[in-house]
Amino acid sequence: MKNFPSYLSIGLFAALFSISCGSNSSTDSTQAAKDSNATKMDSTGTDTAGAGKMATIPPTVSQADQKFAVDVANAGMTEIQAAKLAQQQGTDADVKKYADLMIKDHTAAADQLKAIAAKKNLTLPADISPDMQQNIADLQKKSGKTFDKAYMKMMVDDHKKVISAFENESKNGSDADIRAFADNTLHTLHHHLDEAQKCEKMMSKM
Repeated sequence: MKNFPSYLSIGLFAALFSISCGSNSSTDSTQAAKDSNATKMDSTGTDTAGAGKMATIPPTVSQADQKFAVDVANAGMTEIQAAKLAQQQGTDADVKKYADLMIKDHTAAADQLKAIAAKKNLTLPADISPDMQQNIADLQKKSGKTFDKAYMKMMVDDHKKVISAFENESKNGSDADIRAFADNTLHTLHHHLDEAQKCEKMMSKM
């Protein structure tokens, strides 16, 4: 695992994917985004104060599409935070190189998703969900080789989950733009998983 090609992706999105947050806390940005999208979907186009028109979500965007977009944004932000942590606390050169790839790919993918969300009037979370924050906090407590192994295990586990979600959206998504985003990202996700598995295997021998 010496040379990582550069791909656009959301990669992993790590902590991935059943990150559909169960918390209803007001600090849960992911749930707040889902609630906002539900309101815009149910809206007739007039805001509650009657002062003007509320931006509504196009009928091509299903509830499943909305959930996918919000969860991907949550996962992408989590990936970036975990990767930055790996840059700081990781000790293995390949782990750090993998983290560099995650930051580059997830940042690019986030920009793509934000452009689609703006076009569809979708609200995306501003911060990662409480459960993902806990995952990052748990990872932060580790150091050295223990950190390296935990980070790569997280990458493998999360990529397996997210690939399934992307495959489902790619096949069954209602909105053409969101479906295309999922389809175009799958190759990169598989690449990220392959590299994570290689690195995890190397870690197990140490």
